[in-house]
Amino acid sequence: MFRTGIFTIFALLVSFTSVNAQQFDEGIEYIEIKKPVKTSNKDKVVVTELFWYGCPHCFRFEPYVEKWHKTIPDSVVLEQVPSVLNPSWMEHARAYFALEMMGETEKVHMKLFSAIHLKNMRLNSVDTIAAFVKDFGVDEKKFREHYHSFPVDTLVRKSKQKERKYGHRGVPAVVINGKYRTSASQAGSNARMIEVIDYLVKKELAGK
Repeated sequence: MFRTGIFTIFALLVSFTSVNAQQFDEGIEYIEIKKPVKTSNKDKVVVTELFWYGCPHCFRFEPYVEKWHKTIPDSVVLEQVPSVLNPSWMEHARAYFALEMMGETEKVHMKLFSAIHLKNMRLNSVDTIAAFVKDFGVDEKKFREHYHSFPVDTLVRKSKQKERKYGHRGVPAVVINGKYRTSASQAGSNARMIEVIDYLVKKELAGK
């Protein structure tokens, strides 16, 4: 009887600890954006990943994002947005938006990251990026046209406006449904950052 009681208490403690391990605090693992930012899809929970191809932390975080993306339900959508916090990041942002408009991001997204961080390739201009993506079947002429297009100008401008509202100062950063922002430095690690994202996604889904 005594041993059974001890076992029951132990099981309850383990269960309690497990539940609490998934609890995160505003101001510690994430922050609440005081003025929520309008998302790209009001019917779903939108998770926005802000990144820069030249950022080593973003490169290390990307495999976590790819794995997580495969597990999300239809009620959640991931949008990847190249940051333009720094003027020197503009070339990569324009390249991403051009590829996105061409439907080619999936083909070369991780290849761009790997080329920069594993092969030390200097892909920092329209010429070097165009030559690189051409090797993977991307139409170079169309890429250049999109890169310099008005729609890409518009996307860059909108990104600047949203980033000011998000209030982040570095990348990678993730915004959940325009209401919450987290980062690896806040969460403690890339793996824990994914846990925080899941926690906030569930919080938003529960409110719908």
